[in-house]
Amino acid sequence: MKNIFENYAAKENNPKWQNIIARKSPLYVRSSDIRSEFERDYTRIIYSNSYRRLKHKTQVFFSPENDHICTRIEHVTHVESISYSIANYLGLNTELTKAIAVSHDLGHSPFGHIGEKILSSLSKDDLGIPFWHEKNGLNLVDSIELLEDSERHKQNLNLTYGVRDGIISHCGEIDENGIKPRDEFIDLSAYQYPNQFAPYTWEACVIKISDKISYIGRDIQDAITLGILDKHLDELYSLLNYNRTDNALNNSNIIHYLVDDLCENSSPEKGLCFSDDAFHLMNKIKEFNYKNIYFSNRIKPSNRYFELVLTEIYSTLKSCFDGKSAFSSVKVLEKFYPTLYKDFSSFLFSFYDYPDRVSSVYKNSVLFEDSCSHDFYQAILYFISGMTDNYAMEIYNEIIGF
Repeated sequence: MKNIFENYAAKENNPKWQNIIARKSPLYVRSSDIRSEFERDYTRIIYSNSYRRLKHKTQVFFSPENDHICTRIEHVTHVESISYSIANYLGLNTELTKAIAVSHDLGHSPFGHIGEKILSSLSKDDLGIPFWHEKNGLNLVDSIELLEDSERHKQNLNLTYGVRDGIISHCGEIDENGIKPRDEFIDLSAYQYPNQFAPYTWEACVIKISDKISYIGRDIQDAITLGILDKHLDELYSLLNYNRTDNALNNSNIIHYLVDDLCENSSPEKGLCFSDDAFHLMNKIKEFNYKNIYFSNRIKPSNRYFELVLTEIYSTLKSCFDGKSAFSSVKVLEKFYPTLYKDFSSFLFSFYDYPDRVSSVYKNSVLFEDSCSHDFYQAILYFISGMTDNYAMEIYNEIIGF
């Protein structure tokens, strides 16, 4: 039913409102600013470097020369579109869904989910904790990504709680039907693993479902474009109950069916849910994708290459630390790896304390202690996670070249 969630939207009459729009500290104020809190978040996100880099990060298939294959930035745009349709129909706050949608995957590493697994292995070895993109995304918008303010100072993004919660709560690997938000206003640093808590708003619940709707359909279309599913098309037509003559096997038809079904079957009492038929089909599609796409032999060679690239970059940076000072340690990189030295030292400069920091343009939080190996390894992981695919390969080639 249209607008059935209107009374539960993230708006001023919502009892959670002050928590949803809360920031860690006030943003600078312009007397003539006409934007809402979520509009300010949206523009802060799309003007950030992390957002721009998504256009050169793998979604599923590494194919930088093929303009018809989905990249990470196209995925977040698809999620924005799908979530807008759902939220608009149900009567929820589309400004909040837009802001969460464009930011939900900012924490992704280069090379898609295989890159995430590689960084997680390195993180477990040296920091004792896994790397997962939802938590990395929250850390990024809270502490890593910087924007210039109205006085040319570099500041943290400082997004609202509602958007920050949507980022860390968005895990699309869900198998439950009937998603509802939690009531508790928690410290988001309490998250220890993906999908640990339900989102705080209905809007963030919409993103959680839109993420899954987006990728299961688009991944099929990309796999068909690349010829990976040539031997499995009959199985897919049968799964979808499509007739080859009458039904187009494309992203549009899959998304339309799932979005329409979700909007017709959801209610505040039942939660955001599909019919039994649609929910079963979505999970069968996901199972098909894992078997025939994500574990396909076609992508295994590139996965091995990605592991080589990321572990070599990490090892090179880790090996230079002398246990005394991050800044003096990275100096040894300058002769043989000038690009890596310039960019990593600049990254460190943004987040370490130093004598003239008070008078510098950096007004963001200090994150790392100069002589702490744990902090240095964490800085490396943050640095690598922000790389684009092409930049990571460029740095790898610089490391192995003479």
